[in-house]
Amino acid sequence: MNIHEYQAKQLMADMGIGVLGGLVASSPQEAQEAAEKLGGSVWVVKAQIHAGGRGKAGGVKLAESLEEVEAHAKEILGRSLVTHQTGPQGKEVLKVLVEQGCRIACEYYVGIVLDRTCGRLTMMASQEGGVEIEEVAQKSPEKIIKVQISPSVGFSPSVGRKLAYGIGITEGSEVKEVTKFFKGLYALYTKYDCTAAEINPLVKTKDGQFIALDAKLNFDDNALYRHGEIEALRDPTEESAVEHEAKEHGLSYISLDGNIGCLVNGAGLAMATMDIISLHGGSPANFLDVGGSATKEAVQKAFSIILSDEKVKAILVNIFGGIMKCDIIAEGITAAAGELALKVPLVVRLEGTNVALGKKILGESGLDIIAVDDLKDAADKAVKAAKEFKKG
Repeated sequence: MNIHEYQAKQLMADMGIGVLGGLVASSPQEAQEAAEKLGGSVWVVKAQIHAGGRGKAGGVKLAESLEEVEAHAKEILGRSLVTHQTGPQGKEVLKVLVEQGCRIACEYYVGIVLDRTCGRLTMMASQEGGVEIEEVAQKSPEKIIKVQISPSVGFSPSVGRKLAYGIGITEGSEVKEVTKFFKGLYALYTKYDCTAAEINPLVKTKDGQFIALDAKLNFDDNALYRHGEIEALRDPTEESAVEHEAKEHGLSYISLDGNIGCLVNGAGLAMATMDIISLHGGSPANFLDVGGSATKEAVQKAFSIILSDEKVKAILVNIFGGIMKCDIIAEGITAAAGELALKVPLVVRLEGTNVALGKKILGESGLDIIAVDDLKDAADKAVKAAKEFKKG
């Protein structure tokens, strides 16, 4: 789950992390009023969408008068902002953050992720702040300082010092101050079960303060049941209506550009299924994971969601039954196919718990199903079926 920058900064402020004063506005007039309330003579008007690269796309504007704040807000609000993370369709801007300006001395990058190669949280920092960190990682990886954090010890002052020295902060009081900043970010990450926490840039102001000039927080969907205050920050306007509907039924769905609908159980199997479809010359239309405890009704809903995409020319069901039983999937498939008058080719591969019963249900359903046992064969048949359906 993602949240907006202004929401992330409020959470950071609550943890003692330095942020600038800011107010959210939904109209040019509100933006001007926000700037007036904040005071000062310089403000920044920032588009609020769930995507990076807003500055390059024209979604971040500096204003030196109240009239300029209003003009920038008018220019940004209602616009479809296209960044490297939105795709060519862009995202419509419905809110802007009006923030106080500051005098910047230095810009840095800091972030926390789980490094799965070592099974530990890893804090990263770089002197290359304010630019796309992916480019830095690719072209100059030595400029990114990484420190792994022991789960038995947690954040310690030595972690902060290593990061500070690594990005050229050596003066005693500044090392102490930025270490508090790093500690606060770590505390926030662990408290709310984040999957990523990123500040780019972290700035040192002319008067020596460390401020999060931008903020990005991602959260583990599976942990939201214990963080109602985070769940409440979800913005449905940032999700497609179909993806939002899928979440309400316990399904994980992401729309893609291809023509082969995918219904699987487990994110890893979903990725593998999409990869093997691509390997056989096809293109997946979606990522749809029914999870391990889906009901017959949830499977029916999954089918209706897949078929709501007019680009879908074939469906590949790839289920490995562990917790999720093959007969439940089969019942859902037959019910959905009958209810929705399924017309596109349907390729089904079932393995695992109750597979024999699942295959029996499908075999006796009277449906025109292409049943396969091998994933490679399933992908090959799905790609061919989609091409033939397109011709027909």
